[in-house]
Amino acid sequence: MADQELVRTLDFILNRCNERDVEVIAAAIVRRRRDIAMFGSIPAAPDPRRMAKEITSRFNFEETIEGLRTSIRDYTVRMIKQQAPELSDAQVNELTRSWVPGSQGPAGHKRKAGGPSGGKTIPPDLLASMIEQFISFSVGRMEEEEDRALRIDIGPWPDKYWKAFPQVIRLLVTDFLKGEISETDFNSRIALALKL
Repeated sequence: MADQELVRTLDFILNRCNERDVEVIAAAIVRRRRDIAMFGSIPAAPDPRRMAKEITSRFNFEETIEGLRTSIRDYTVRMIKQQAPELSDAQVNELTRSWVPGSQGPAGHKRKAGGPSGGKTIPPDLLASMIEQFISFSVGRMEEEEDRALRIDIGPWPDKYWKAFPQVIRLLVTDFLKGEISETDFNSRIALALKL
């Protein structure tokens, strides 16, 4: 933003905004922070069609998705073995098949994302929004007003979100919050996991 635009914007916010204008500006700031967190400091949210063309021109998308599925399966097996070393290989394989989206269950039927019980599938756009809010809250970037509004509408929303996340999302969120993967890696892995 040019210096004159910034001065005019600040003048408007500080001297001429009414309460409704302040709410609109606050919502725009929250959205912009989300876009920066997910896409970096680009001037506007990226054009999905352009991004899709660039990605597909660089990669064999089917191989990339299958490679990601394999990585997620391997990652899930490793995490299960770390957390429950007493389980047999057959039990680990069963848990992996039931937890990884798109995996075959024991009877050869596809299960829905949402954990071992194959619970309700959350639409990807809603799941992405939930992940973004959960991360924003967990790292201290969420505004108090947004947290308060979510608690009024949903109750203890962080716990409810966590229970609703598929296992692979929980693993990625845990690694990110522990600092084991960067925010850029986290965002790209989440974006790919949402497509599975």
